[in-house]
Amino acid sequence: MVTLAKKLNGGTMSKFVDKLQNLSEAAVSPIGFHSSISESKSPAMLLIAGLSQLDAKEAEILSQGNIDAGIMLSQDFDSEAARQMVAAAGKVPLGVLLKDAGEEKIEELASFGCDFVVFHTRMSAIVLHRKEMGKLLMIEPSLNSNLVRIINGLDVDGVFLGCGEYSSVTVEHLLICQHFSELLDKPLIAILPSLVRNEVVKDLWQIGVDGIVIPAAQPKETFVGLRELIDNLPKEAKHRRTKVSAILPHYGGDVDVEEEDS
Repeated sequence: MVTLAKKLNGGTMSKFVDKLQNLSEAAVSPIGFHSSISESKSPAMLLIAGLSQLDAKEAEILSQGNIDAGIMLSQDFDSEAARQMVAAAGKVPLGVLLKDAGEEKIEELASFGCDFVVFHTRMSAIVLHRKEMGKLLMIEPSLNSNLVRIINGLDVDGVFLGCGEYSSVTVEHLLICQHFSELLDKPLIAILPSLVRNEVVKDLWQIGVDGIVIPAAQPKETFVGLRELIDNLPKEAKHRRTKVSAILPHYGGDVDVEEEDS
């Protein structure tokens, strides 16, 4: 569970991870304190744009559509192209999906402002010890439930759920998202295989998805419409039943006390 305690104890410098933390902090306030400010500023879920081509023009659109983050999904890119993408995105945090990369490549990505990395389970374990970027694990719907539970003990900031062989968001896909959300104490971001209707976005929010990655090459109008929809979702995080914990103030720091489902 990402909490204020982790933020106070030090963590990454990732803007995207900060936004994930704000989602959790808006879900529950310390007992005896009022959290209206964080609730008003934090959206109900995050909107992330998928970027398939290393085209700076594609990244420029992000700053015009009020996107929370962008992620480069292409595995075939060079460092200079990625650098240009980060610069074109402006203040929008940009991450990259890595199937396999050594420590030198990760350092290079951090050097030109890459905000976070999303990596597969076969990635070198050295990535877990990096602090300069956000670290998020990519998993597929076929991953064994026992392994999903173990992810809660990994030093990662969240989990991206791939769309597997799905070409659209089906009922089965929704069930898998909800199942993984209930197993994980960490933020869950779903990569969508296709654009979805407004009602389906609400379904994803309701079952516990903390963010969605929309397919690449979308016009600005798509971002604007989804942003408006998400901003109109209820701010209370009643859908995060298994992720909510009360933060009890005490001498020496914060202690997380898990709430039981009613």
